[in-house]
Amino acid sequence: MILFCSIRSGWATQHAIFRTAKMMRKLSFLVALVLLSLVSFAGVLLYSKDSFLTYLTTTYAVANGNYTFSGRVKETEDPKVSQGTTHMPASMNKTLGPCTDPPPNLLGPLQVEFNLSLTLEEVIKEISPALQEGGRYKPPDCIAIQKVAIIIPFRNRHVHLKQWLYYLHPMLMRQQLDYGVYVINQDGDGLFNRAKLMNTGYVEALKQYDYDCFVFSDVDLIPLDDRNIYKCFDNPRHLSVAIDKFNYVLPSETLFGGVSSFFKNQFLKTNGFSNTYWGWGGEDDDMCKRTLFRGMSISRPDAETGRYKMIVHNRDLHNEANPENAEKVGHAETNMDEDGINSLKYTVKEIVKGALYTFITVDIQAPAS
Repeated sequence: MILFCSIRSGWATQHAIFRTAKMMRKLSFLVALVLLSLVSFAGVLLYSKDSFLTYLTTTYAVANGNYTFSGRVKETEDPKVSQGTTHMPASMNKTLGPCTDPPPNLLGPLQVEFNLSLTLEEVIKEISPALQEGGRYKPPDCIAIQKVAIIIPFRNRHVHLKQWLYYLHPMLMRQQLDYGVYVINQDGDGLFNRAKLMNTGYVEALKQYDYDCFVFSDVDLIPLDDRNIYKCFDNPRHLSVAIDKFNYVLPSETLFGGVSSFFKNQFLKTNGFSNTYWGWGGEDDDMCKRTLFRGMSISRPDAETGRYKMIVHNRDLHNEANPENAEKVGHAETNMDEDGINSLKYTVKEIVKGALYTFITVDIQAPAS
């Protein structure tokens, strides 16, 4: 009896040891499986390029003239996510068609007042969310018919520029243009040369983007009707045909100043503007002659659509009327092949891509005033 009990006790002990070993093997396998799963999951988090959980933090700066605004944005490695100040279309999944002509959201006659109390920072805050860096814009829901560079010859007119930006950007967006604004700032205090600055703007804008249309605009002219589309036509276009300063009447059929537009090939036909008109006056008459001499005509909107309001101001310092310019106009046709884009010389001093425009300061070798 004692022997039997001893045998049973030994067998029970061995069986218990066997069961314990078996359970330990199962437990070790489960632990190894859990550890392997955790390592795999960590690898997915760390190295997956498509994960929305991985963020990189970078700094950005938005500069506008003398103002610089900085902050921090979160970027992801997913290419479908908007980064920085880039404006992305509402839907990246649909194929965009061409924008309609005319655009569907135009307002027609506009109310323009020059008692704007907003600061430049407030204008930037109101307008810039829809823009890309450097004052660039593309319609989010269609492909623009034209790519337009808007070029503003400039010096010491920041108050007027603020008004222009406030009124023009919303209008240009409604016109569904793929556009950029380029402010060409003449460096120094020498004689002003509006035409040479516009030639410079043409060349510099093409370095930034493949534009096919160029609108040249004075900074003090604001359109009063958004049906006056800032685009190009079959012939060079004179857009500012009815300015309040002239009682909304075109003073002369040869007048071609203020705001005008040219397709790239039209502008090259004229060899651009003359580079020799220092001081005020003459360069627009010269361009009129170049255009007609090359077999093109000047197109215009009707007097109602082409109405403009001019910001009243005194003549700019170092931009006094130059009596020599009138004589030069008489030689426009004979000088145009040697005087223009093909003879343009300047030096870029600085390029600042701000929130509302690209500000390019240039030395155009101006003579002293």
